[in-house]
Amino acid sequence: MLIYSSKLMGTPVLSLQTGAPIGYVAKAIINPEDLQIIALELNGPIISESNLLDTSSIREYSTYGIVVDSIDELISPEDVIKISEIMQLNFNLINLKVETKKGSKLGHIIDYTISSDNLLVQQLIVKRPLIKSLVDPELTIPRAEIIEISDYKIIIKDEVKTIKEKSTKEEFVPNFVNPFRNQEQGFVPADTKTPDAQDN
Repeated sequence: MLIYSSKLMGTPVLSLQTGAPIGYVAKAIINPEDLQIIALELNGPIISESNLLDTSSIREYSTYGIVVDSIDELISPEDVIKISEIMQLNFNLINLKVETKKGSKLGHIIDYTISSDNLLVQQLIVKRPLIKSLVDPELTIPRAEIIEISDYKIIIKDEVKTIKEKSTKEEFVPNFVNPFRNQEQGFVPADTKTPDAQDN
């Protein structure tokens, strides 16, 4: 299924071992080379210096949250060299400018979607400049149109097809028994905004 990054923030991370949340997603660490989320930075009352979740440790992303085996899956920034190096880049998709190969300015990124299967960024949600927004307030740009990424902007093909649409949610079917699935509702972060509250 496709997940909006704005809805990923504040998502609880649940432990199979304890049956309780161990923290909440505060930040996504994205590799700018392939736009894949390689780690999640967590917040929460029991989170210590080991506040990163390597995304390879995720068992499932469901409507109740992100499921991992236990809190022992959390690591510190220094534990994995690759994650540490990418964190030092301080790369963030939000607010990056988007231009075509010929230099036409399309706007700036206000959100993006990722696939729950591989945590790759699939679409960029771009807010148009004021004048152009009268016709198309937002553009949805698929990852296949991206040809260059820098710290300041993303360049896409000139022939990009811009589509105004919202991604439809898919029913996720897990391949193991999830004890949280029997609960009537998911965990809601106590000290963070709910995903709905972040929608603009």
